[in-house]
Amino acid sequence: MIRAVIFDVGECLVDETREYGTWADWLQVPRHTFHSMFGAVIAQGRDYRETFQEFRPGFDLYEEREKRAQAGQPETFGEADLYPDVRDALAALRADGLWLGIAGNQTVRAGKILRELFSGDVDLIGTSDDWGASKPDRAFFDRVADVVPAEVGEMLYVGDRVDNDIAPARVAGMHTALVHRGPWATIQWHTEQAQKLPTFRVETLLELPPQIAEFNERAR
Repeated sequence: MIRAVIFDVGECLVDETREYGTWADWLQVPRHTFHSMFGAVIAQGRDYRETFQEFRPGFDLYEEREKRAQAGQPETFGEADLYPDVRDALAALRADGLWLGIAGNQTVRAGKILRELFSGDVDLIGTSDDWGASKPDRAFFDRVADVVPAEVGEMLYVGDRVDNDIAPARVAGMHTALVHRGPWATIQWHTEQAQKLPTFRVETLLELPPQIAEFNERAR
């Protein structure tokens, strides 16, 4: 049975359209051009951070994040950036008695924002900066398994990327759900891995509560 559901952040809970637009502005690159290159890098199976290198060789993302913060333009997101199904999906899963967590590749600053946004809505929020381990490394998912009060086979990890979320979570022994939104899921959706690896494939997070309930009923 599935007893705990853990969510990725970017393009799972948070629509990053505005955030990547501000990066284009920071680089002084037209947003359309930046987004086009971003999609091309993903489609080629490269690390999305290489997008920045295309416009500014030697670009250090962590260093630039600090420069933005010092310039009064820190990376940020808020209630308006959450996908519209997030609140209702969390409420439905909570009503079904499931343990809920959020864990993704995020900065300490982003972790603070997440705790403000989801205070009382989930049981745990963890970030790669908090843990010193990032996806897709096994250490990240082992850390998730350590802090979630369920057996690893009772956990469901929800994400938008086959490479960063679904495949490594499955290797760690978790069930997985691939949500069809954002650039990665759009590009990867019809691949063999995206069709075969996830326990669930959903268009919206609101599909999860009934599907998990049905899965658990069959497992009884």
